[in-house]
Amino acid sequence: MRRTTSVLLSLSALVAASALATPVAAAAPVGDKPAAAPAGWEAVDASALARITDDADARRAPLAAGDSASAAAAEPELLAVQSVRNNRFVATEVNYPAPNTGVQRARSAEFGGSWESFAFEWDEATQTYALRSLANNRYVAVEKNYTGSAQNVLRARSTSVGGWERFVLFYNESLDRYALQSTLNGLFVTMENGYTGSLQYALRARSAEITGSWEEFVLYDIGA
Repeated sequence: MRRTTSVLLSLSALVAASALATPVAAAAPVGDKPAAAPAGWEAVDASALARITDDADARRAPLAAGDSASAAAAEPELLAVQSVRNNRFVATEVNYPAPNTGVQRARSAEFGGSWESFAFEWDEATQTYALRSLANNRYVAVEKNYTGSAQNVLRARSTSVGGWERFVLFYNESLDRYALQSTLNGLFVTMENGYTGSLQYALRARSAEITGSWEEFVLYDIGA
């Protein structure tokens, strides 16, 4: 597994230094439409993502002993996602009971295999990605109708793709980091580092802006 590099993307100016304070969730853009690319960030399409993962200098890391990603891992769009905030890999909680079955949490200290593996499936018509978990073969959805601290949490629970399952992928060349924006509510995916209990480190689409490491992720190519 290797981390993707910044070499092949031509991007705009440097962003301001990342704030480490907890970001405040704000209202979604009017009409629940994704906002324009934030300053210093650029949307990444399928061809750019494929070039990055195929690059010889792309970052790789070994699997945990005795595990494997999947036979399908030869596909270049199969990736692992690591939170910049806590340096842990995002995992699908397949064994969680309802209503949180398949919730996404940045809780794995190392990449162990399918639990931390995702297929980034590009849709040309909408210029967005759907994220399919290899742990349960379900698409990641934003739970907009959940309430309280679980509102807009990400869960791998869908067998097909619609607005709930679509994301815009952004990249910042100067930081060599990625961000995901839900098209359902126009908000950026955030890792809830301050949560406790079963939803500690859960991912939620709840930030109006990329404020720092809470919304930033590193992508690793899953390969031989």
